[in-house]
Amino acid sequence: MKSAISLAAAGVLAGLLAACSPSTSETGETGASDAPRVVNVYSARHYRSDAAVYAAFTETTGIEINLIEASGDQLIERVRADGARSPADVIITVDAARLHRAEEAGLFAQTDFSEFAAGVPDYLIDPDGYWIGFAKRSRVIAYSNQRVQPGEITTYEDLADPRWEGRVCVRESGNAYNQSLLASIIARSGEEAAEAWAAGIVSNMARAPQGGDITQIIGVAAGDCDVAITNHYYYALMTQSGDVANRAAADAVTLLFPNQETSGAHVNISGAGIAVNAPHPDEARELIAFLFSDEAQRMFAEMTNEIPVMPEAEWENPTLDAMMPFVADERNVSELGDHNATAQRIFDRVGWQ
Repeated sequence: MKSAISLAAAGVLAGLLAACSPSTSETGETGASDAPRVVNVYSARHYRSDAAVYAAFTETTGIEINLIEASGDQLIERVRADGARSPADVIITVDAARLHRAEEAGLFAQTDFSEFAAGVPDYLIDPDGYWIGFAKRSRVIAYSNQRVQPGEITTYEDLADPRWEGRVCVRESGNAYNQSLLASIIARSGEEAAEAWAAGIVSNMARAPQGGDITQIIGVAAGDCDVAITNHYYYALMTQSGDVANRAAADAVTLLFPNQETSGAHVNISGAGIAVNAPHPDEARELIAFLFSDEAQRMFAEMTNEIPVMPEAEWENPTLDAMMPFVADERNVSELGDHNATAQRIFDRVGWQ
């Protein structure tokens, strides 16, 4: 497949460039400006795909990127502390709850994303226009090929059944992905049902929560547990790893997208918004527009195994291809932030470490 910026995105970028370029009358000469165009990006993502996207953006537009990287919570606190003096133009983070937190802190400017992200499903866009998801990740189940039969587990709710006692591996409750998964259950089924589910998971844990998502898959492969909760791309990374042990662990499990006959698999996002005090708002809009180009969407799929948000995006990634298509929970991801605090209280009450 040939990689190229979509005509729609290219048209938007060209229009934005024309609108932002000084005219001949303004410069008195050719219309060119000696001042370099820049955009200040505060990002909680640390992926090689992003470096490639930024390089392609600069090559396409001539706009230089000043990148500040930190954790999502650190970025939020930094921008909040800087207030009106903040140089941030674009704020990028993973997990809808963190985007919600930044929104509540007043860090985002309201934006009409439809101008440059036509086709992105509504459930991936903040209803008030403060942020938008540009790549998806699904929280799924990995189960042992040896000790679990296909069809034996099909939903998140199944994990809380007593027959899985001592058989579940999962990371700590402080993990944002677990918080958002529980928040989605609260949104769908209510707080009481969500607490019963979380208590069931605690009862079924094979060991105390520990490590990251890859640790959980390794736990299944090693026989420490039979099923685990993980984000889909960690499994993909393991199948593509140069580490023989990681590939072997991935080969020992099957990845399941749950709730295909009911609510759909839980989806979270990487998202971006324009900072409320952005000193370069036009350049910020151009960068966010570029995140939805064919070129950027392809990079997310091929380099980080994330799921593109643009329906017509194309990529070459057999591992990701094997996971598609699946039924996604299309409840607006902003609800993950709405219920995040309740999710954490539930985790505390049921003793999920």
